[in-house]
Amino acid sequence: MQLFASSPFAPPESLRLRRDRAERILNGLRAVVVFLLTGAALMYAPHLSRALNTANVLVLAPMLAWTVAQYLIWYRHPELPDWLSAVNPIVDVTAVTAIIGGYAVAQSGVLALRSPIFLMYFVVLAGRPVASSVRKAALISVLAFAEYAVLLAWLWATNRVPIVINPIDAVQLGRITPLDEAAKLILLGVFGTVSTYATSWVEHLVREASKESAERQRVVTRLVQSELDTLKLQLNPHFLFNALNSAMALIASDPPAAERMVSELSDFLRLVLSTSSEQEVPLERELGLLDRYVAIQRVRFQDRLTVTCNIEDGVRAALVPSLLLQPLVENAIRHGISPRAGAGYVQVTARRLGDKLSISILDDGVGVRARRSRERSRGTGLGLTNTITRLIHLYGENHEFESGPRDEGGYAVRITIPFKIGRTSPARNGSHMDGNLATVAEV
Repeated sequence: MQLFASSPFAPPESLRLRRDRAERILNGLRAVVVFLLTGAALMYAPHLSRALNTANVLVLAPMLAWTVAQYLIWYRHPELPDWLSAVNPIVDVTAVTAIIGGYAVAQSGVLALRSPIFLMYFVVLAGRPVASSVRKAALISVLAFAEYAVLLAWLWATNRVPIVINPIDAVQLGRITPLDEAAKLILLGVFGTVSTYATSWVEHLVREASKESAERQRVVTRLVQSELDTLKLQLNPHFLFNALNSAMALIASDPPAAERMVSELSDFLRLVLSTSSEQEVPLERELGLLDRYVAIQRVRFQDRLTVTCNIEDGVRAALVPSLLLQPLVENAIRHGISPRAGAGYVQVTARRLGDKLSISILDDGVGVRARRSRERSRGTGLGLTNTITRLIHLYGENHEFESGPRDEGGYAVRITIPFKIGRTSPARNGSHMDGNLATVAEV
């Protein structure tokens, strides 16, 4: 890791929000410190010289005004200006340098250099890892070191600080030794380097955590996609088994009908394979698949079944889960219409309700009790189960699925999903797409 290198990528959203929150907290701490220093200055004011009081006012008053102004101007906004995380520590470091220099001018250099205000440099640097980028932290560290070094050079050049080499003599005589100040500079430099490295390390950890989180999200997405694909693959063999079983039943009694059913089945599977990689397709394409499926059932049921599609204008381009209609219509035919002796019908309706698409599949079959008994005995119902699971994965809570008996007899399935427009496609392989409000297929 390059210590002072700045990443060419923008910081993750989580890191930016954490820095914004940290800057707000640091500004609150700054306000507390400034108010405490102001209170202490007022308490000591009667005992200090006019020059020292003036130095306190010249430094503390602008700091207090700047801190309060931030709350009034920017703290109502969702995010603080990015430049504030650089300006605030620059102001803080410069204020510390200014107050030390002011004390040296107003009173003595010894008082200024021995003042505990020097420790505020370390306080400012300590906040950099949580509030600044690596580049800003490095800038503040260099600035603090440079300002204090320039201050020392100015004090010695203007003879404002009496110097002795022996540290013991410096304490006894009330003077300053270059060794002590050099040690303070070294500590400031070391702390600045540690602060910059800590900032870099925090940024590195957050970026790695963000990458891992994104990777986990991609893995979850791939798992969900894989599960959806598995559900779709389950539907195809399920329908294929049912269709081939019907064709086999016709071989002995009506060989030409069995041949037509296999031909229609080939056309249907060709359409299914063309959408095998898509989770959502335009409703128009689903109606084409349904038309091929109805053509297959035409061979078996002949005049016993009527399938009606009432499609509202403007919804044919709406996106729906691929292989949505066929399993539900097959479920209605297989468990509702097939067991009854007489003719029956299945009605497919699609219409827009605000920002939702409502789809219903109705039949006048044998009813819910006979249907449940038939499903238990034959172990079927895969179409409904997979449809519910796919809707949950695709839309979460933003969908509705209802199924149950109708008052007038038969069974109904109602689905509501978000209305989204997709690209319509032309009819293929003879699919019935006449564009009218009602599409009727009688078999």
